[in-house]
Amino acid sequence: MEYKDYYKILGVDRKASDDEIRKAYRKLAKQYHPDYNPNNKDAEERFKEINEAYEVLSDSKKRSHYDRLGSDYSSWQRRGAPGNFNWDQYGGFPGGTRVNIDDLNDLFGGGGGFSDFFQTIFGMGGGRASARSQPQGYQQELGVTLEEAYKGTTRLLQTDGKQKQVRIPAGVRTGSKVRVAGAGPNGLDLYLIVDVKDDPRFERRGNDLHTTATVDVFTAILGGEADVETMEGRVKLNVPAGTQPEQVFRLAGRGMPHVKNSKEKGDLFVKLKVQIPRYLSPKQRELLEEVSKIKF
Repeated sequence: MEYKDYYKILGVDRKASDDEIRKAYRKLAKQYHPDYNPNNKDAEERFKEINEAYEVLSDSKKRSHYDRLGSDYSSWQRRGAPGNFNWDQYGGFPGGTRVNIDDLNDLFGGGGGFSDFFQTIFGMGGGRASARSQPQGYQQELGVTLEEAYKGTTRLLQTDGKQKQVRIPAGVRTGSKVRVAGAGPNGLDLYLIVDVKDDPRFERRGNDLHTTATVDVFTAILGGEADVETMEGRVKLNVPAGTQPEQVFRLAGRGMPHVKNSKEKGDLFVKLKVQIPRYLSPKQRELLEEVSKIKF
């Protein structure tokens, strides 16, 4: 049976990071997607091969199992390949989580969309799969802004001459999958892979958001208020007297919504920056010099 080099198929190094694998997949999937290559059988087969490679390398457990196979297969080849390679030890995904081959083939119209190689090491050996995994189907990247991810949004897809409105739920993050039934080529399911664009105002960590706000040195010393940008507009942050530079404040419930329950939200963390004036008026300098003489 032919050994498939999934790293070579995606054009990445065997030590490639998850991000490098994802970027390589997106580039190739777009290039060979059936929508851009109508009635092109070579492109369709290449697209299937790319999806199969990504199915394995994007999953840490599958990738580990595949890497172990690669090492053993290479050793077998170096020994001059006496006899047949023992595929039996790779017949089925370890740990009781196998792929249902019937489901995978159905995704490609019953035409054996996933190779015999894939089926041998991830789907067979022990009969019908004991646990079903969600099929990947056709995949397509979908970019959304952080604001759209916060509020939820919709997209209008064009498929087979028909328009289909798709709801993107609030709380999605990069890598989230949105299944659109029957929206792929030949009426197959389409999985939209969400890519949440960076927002210069916020850094997202899970469902929490991080931002900065600036106050002058007098507000930091005496106390006051700071304007803070949130996903729902500006709010006033109470700044207690004696606030230190880089001090972080937590605004509960001002972060991103949980995708499974939009009413639950993460928090917003605000790092306060203290602005030191470059120039002082004569009166300000006089007062500060006088204060500096007082021992605390």
